[in-house]
Amino acid sequence: MKSILEHIGSTHLVKLQRIGHGLPHDVLVKCEHLNPGGSIKDRIAVSIVNDAEQRGVLKPGMTLIEATAGNTGVGLALVAASRGYKLVCVMPEKMSVDKQLALRAMGAEVIIAPNAPPASPENFQNVARRLANENGWFLTDQFENPANIAAHEFGTAVELVEQVEGPIGAFVSGAGTGGTITGVGRYLKRVSPETQIVLADPIGSGLAHWVRTGELGPDGKYEVEGIGASKVPKNLDRSVIDSAESISDEESFSMVMRLAQEEGLYVGGSAGANLAAALRVAARGGLKGPVITVMCDSWDRYRSKPWMQQWITKK
Repeated sequence: MKSILEHIGSTHLVKLQRIGHGLPHDVLVKCEHLNPGGSIKDRIAVSIVNDAEQRGVLKPGMTLIEATAGNTGVGLALVAASRGYKLVCVMPEKMSVDKQLALRAMGAEVIIAPNAPPASPENFQNVARRLANENGWFLTDQFENPANIAAHEFGTAVELVEQVEGPIGAFVSGAGTGGTITGVGRYLKRVSPETQIVLADPIGSGLAHWVRTGELGPDGKYEVEGIGASKVPKNLDRSVIDSAESISDEESFSMVMRLAQEEGLYVGGSAGANLAAALRVAARGGLKGPVITVMCDSWDRYRSKPWMQQWITKK
């Protein structure tokens, strides 16, 4: 029998039957919300821990610490419970209460940091790094750890090629740490250089402008969690990205509702942003295969957020 960690990955690839109907290209979604921990971040959690154990820098009984929007923390909590580690998660205060409660229920210590800019010592990534240094904890460091990229380059992307069994027209994904779009993009570009790699970026994030011009765009507010940034993550490789689509919160959250009500897919806001961008790409045509995107996490992490509350209570 397999352990719970061995059930991470090999997620279903689903063709949208209604939302994508009539477009020049099929739109396929990778159901990462069906991983054991409920998100794509399960993949990088086990990859980072396996790599650290193999290198001998992570030893039994140590404490893991990560700066997380929530999903990587849940994935690490899953790994920590299975392997016997302690876990500390540092989260920005903008993230949903649902994620905080889930992490605490899984045994993690949760520290809430202000919504501070990257240069501030109060920024959640800087707080995590400082606490790791002060306490001798192992910083899993999803934003810079190459094991993040490897999880997708040699896992997610390989699965996609095997599942499609033909050319892939485009792969569309947001970027939080950059691991998904970089890892998948590198592999798909090797297999099929004509495959388009497209960034889905929230309006308010500076990454879409960076993809287009090489310069980071202005920092603004947005409600979608887990993707977008005011600083380019080291794990984000611009050389594999062909273009970017800027997606509003309204488009993202509207697409979440459509996915639930028209396709039976119960996912979070970043999945809505991904799909909104994927539909634009598919509508333009000119590709040699389907457009693929990622359903990053499950909707149960956002039930307390105003955008979902408005949807649930809407008459």
